[in-house]
Amino acid sequence: MKIFKFGGASVKDAESVKNVASIIKNEGAKDTLVVISAMGKMTNAFEDVIDSYYNKKEDLPNKLNFIEEYHKNIMSSLFDKSDEVYKEIDVLFGELGWFLARNTSQRFNYVYDQIICFGELLSTRIVSAYLEKLGQENVWFDVRNYVKTDSNYRDAKVDWQLTEELITKKVDASKINITQGFIAANDTENTTTLGREGSDYTAGIFAYCLSAESVTIWKDVPGVLNADPRVFSDTTLLEQISYEEAIEMAFYGASVIHPKTLQPLERKEIPLLVRSFVNPKETGTKVSKGTRLVPYIPCFIVKKDQVLVSISALDFSFMVENNISFIFQKLHDYQLKVNLIQNSAISFSVCIDNKFNKFDAFYEELKNQFKIEVQKGVDLYTVRHFDDNAIELIESKGKSLLTQVNKETSQIVVNPN
Repeated sequence: MKIFKFGGASVKDAESVKNVASIIKNEGAKDTLVVISAMGKMTNAFEDVIDSYYNKKEDLPNKLNFIEEYHKNIMSSLFDKSDEVYKEIDVLFGELGWFLARNTSQRFNYVYDQIICFGELLSTRIVSAYLEKLGQENVWFDVRNYVKTDSNYRDAKVDWQLTEELITKKVDASKINITQGFIAANDTENTTTLGREGSDYTAGIFAYCLSAESVTIWKDVPGVLNADPRVFSDTTLLEQISYEEAIEMAFYGASVIHPKTLQPLERKEIPLLVRSFVNPKETGTKVSKGTRLVPYIPCFIVKKDQVLVSISALDFSFMVENNISFIFQKLHDYQLKVNLIQNSAISFSVCIDNKFNKFDAFYEELKNQFKIEVQKGVDLYTVRHFDDNAIELIESKGKSLLTQVNKETSQIVVNPN
């Protein structure tokens, strides 16, 4: 069985849905399980709904209307008004409205997961119904009945034993199956999510449990490139990557492959293909056991808008294990992801991602115990398999604030201003 995963950009409008249907017909007409994300930028739109629900309820009807009109505008180019899918979509919007009206929980992460899941439920219903309209029989199912997790909302951990039992028992591997990425459920049937960009991980979960032939992630790029084309004008397609190399790149922040996706695939040596839904005849990139990198060239990974923090003791004493352990605990408590560490005798520097906007609270707690220097809005460049030309290219991007080099990897923090 093959696993396909289509992200939001691949189903952003009616023509895109038609293209996905064409790819499924030509590439996976049977024995294929298709994982689909929310359409276009709908995850962001649902996050706006959540924000209005908490902070500006008078805007909530407009936010909901925008989402409903977006989906029904796509549907108007795919279906007749009398088609059953319109009733199915209305039921989903009714369920969303019921939750918004009846919810009494104040737990943000719980509420987030109960609302955000509708993006995936809507998109998969539409794609499944369109395939049926074309005569392509398929099985739509709710992934929450298959992938089970703990109750760590917004970043749930998979119960692998139960999930594998359910998937192997319930999935009909002879059919085309359509389901959702990113979402799951806990033991009380409440929706959980696997972390942002978790749809790739969903594909990996199904691949592992079904011992799939392969996983194909369909993107709007030719495959895995050696650099982000939005940042670098000259990029090269990587034809082959080993699991080890791909995990290294994902660890440093390469966005094409979700970090958690690779681990279950590696355990069963299931190849991962990254291909273009724009040019589906191209072979793209293959991630598998074996050759580390083809071609063997520098690979650039960029993390924008980072915070560089230098911490030292107020009495100029050494920054040793007890100080560093305390700081790391606080970084964990405030959900500040550390992307680079550098330690000297009297200072400890970290480049961190402030994606949950908790840095200021972290700073306030530590400022009376340590001397803290902060530079916000810096960029972190990681270069795998660097050479002199690669380093010169990064140094041309701005003022270098901190550099760390090992045998395979160079990391440079740059102030772009």
